Amino acid sequence: MSGPGGGRAPVPAGPRRPWRGVLLAALAVLPVLLALLGLGTWQAQRLAWKTDLLARLEAMEAGPPVPLDALAGPPEPYAKLAAVGRFLHGREALLGFAVRDGRMGAHLLTPLEREGGRRPALLVDRGWVPLAPDGAAPDPAAGIARPEGEVTVVGYARPGQAREWVSPADDPARRRFFVFDPGAIGAALGLPAVEPFGLVALAEGDAPARGPFPVPATALPRPTNPHLGYAITWYGLALALVLVFLAWARRLLKDPGPA
Repeated sequence: MSGPGGGRAPVPAGPRRPWRGVLLAALAVLPVLLALLGLGTWQAQRLAWKTDLLARLEAMEAGPPVPLDALAGPPEPYAKLAAVGRFLHGREALLGFAVRDGRMGAHLLTPLEREGGRRPALLVDRGWVPLAPDGAAPDPAAGIARPEGEVTVVGYARPGQAREWVSPADDPARRRFFVFDPGAIGAALGLPAVEPFGLVALAEGDAPARGPFPVPATALPRPTNPHLGYAITWYGLALALVLVFLAWARRLLKDPGPA
């Protein structure tokens, strides 16, 4: 069919289908929305878990320590414990690296012999000590207290760590460690058996013959709890996505454009 002037007559365009475009857009948006909601729900679950953990840590810190020898099995991480034994100062080691008041230092790790060696030794993190210039031993001029005889150490249970590819290399020959692996440390110190966890001494424990060093921990660890903010962020992004999509779909359906 020819139009005026012999040209071909234009073919009328079919009816616009704005709902088709909205449906395709919804299919594209849906996976993103589900991912945002999933992330928000995961953070909400983490919030509940972290809140419960912080409450248990607070309760353990406020309560009396549990005698380690009274436990039937390994303690839960960060449980407040009391251990009785004798420090083996001749087999002490250094763990990690930390700077305090401009001084290089590390944590003094000392095995605690229990029941004359009838129980596995317990690696006790007695606290921070300044390092000698070579960095391989505590500073001999620091006045480090090394109590003799039977002592009671109050602290919290520290679980062992797994070595990662970014972890610094240990120096067992000089008793210098950067990963708290009780089995590896115990073997390097020549201990026949060690507990698979450690004890981080608190300031109220290790009282006999205390000197200025080591500087023990003063409280149980408190992990941060930012999960409420994360959950609000992910849910907020999901809500914003829905609102933007509804506004776009409403505009498209209201004014689909020329046919």
